[in-house]
Amino acid sequence: MKKDNLGDVSEELYEHFKIEADKGQDPLRVDKFIINRIENTSRNRIQLAAKNGFIFVNNKPVKSNYKVKPFDEVKIMLAFPKRELELTGENIALDVIYEDDHILIINKPYDMVVHPGHGNYSGTMLNGLIYHFEKQKINDIHPGLVHRIDKNTTGLLVVAKSDESLMFLTKQFYDRTVDRSYLALVWGDLKNDAGKIQGNIGRSLKNRKIMDVFPDGDYGKHAVTNYKVVQRFGYVTLVACKLETGRTHQIRAHFKYIKHPLFNDFQYGGDKILKGTVFNKYKQFIQNCFKIMPRQALHAASLQFIHPSTNKKVSFDAPIPDDFQSLLKKWEKYIEVI
Repeated sequence: MKKDNLGDVSEELYEHFKIEADKGQDPLRVDKFIINRIENTSRNRIQLAAKNGFIFVNNKPVKSNYKVKPFDEVKIMLAFPKRELELTGENIALDVIYEDDHILIINKPYDMVVHPGHGNYSGTMLNGLIYHFEKQKINDIHPGLVHRIDKNTTGLLVVAKSDESLMFLTKQFYDRTVDRSYLALVWGDLKNDAGKIQGNIGRSLKNRKIMDVFPDGDYGKHAVTNYKVVQRFGYVTLVACKLETGRTHQIRAHFKYIKHPLFNDFQYGGDKILKGTVFNKYKQFIQNCFKIMPRQALHAASLQFIHPSTNKKVSFDAPIPDDFQSLLKKWEKYIEVI
């Protein structure tokens, strides 16, 4: 299954381990088979992975009591990338809006990378989480990132504080039962007050740093974005988006596809004047808007899921950040005088 290191990875499965049984393999439970070959793991962790459908034999999910046979190909596939680096805690301010023994909810600010990667090996949210747990003197807790949002997108992220919570939440994201809502300011005056954008999303064939929509053929992965108009400003529109899927850069790619890219999204063509007048006064207004919000106008506003301990639905909301609020107020004042 294809790896993808950009943005939200909630519905991808990533290979963490692959082991092939040799020709002399005696029948053995798959959990014991894996424990005998992987260091620094536990039977409980393996059983949790099997329970939630993340252990595969010959590309089919199996339970922990499956008996491994000669030449079986055993994989552990999880919905988040394998950590390649041993990370250290860093004293990074985190906006924690909720925390208990099982989960932690963070309101991620603009310009914060969630997970270390190429060019960002420190100063990430994950480094801050490790420090957060160390400061609490909690042993054996490793932050479990179930999903991610882009560096310049703000809003809510849920973090698991135990293997049990991680597997429980991961399955919800993978099964698409998590309810996520985003606010986005897009270029243009959308024709309808509500709509659905559909089209496979895959890495661009021309620019590997961004994603494209492929409405025909098998390339890319199925993606659906629902939207409702919240407020119209004539040349731009504020929309609320609900995701049926969680593909990399999904909202950004989908709105570019329907020719309404996100305001000031430089990767998807929203960082130039796409709608409006030719007057210099308007051009200056847009440039001032770009300075107020020097990023794509996208905010992960709400999150709903089943709590891993109580088994009840919980809901969280993050207020619109200051730069986004200032941008909306500026547009409101502009349309009052035109």
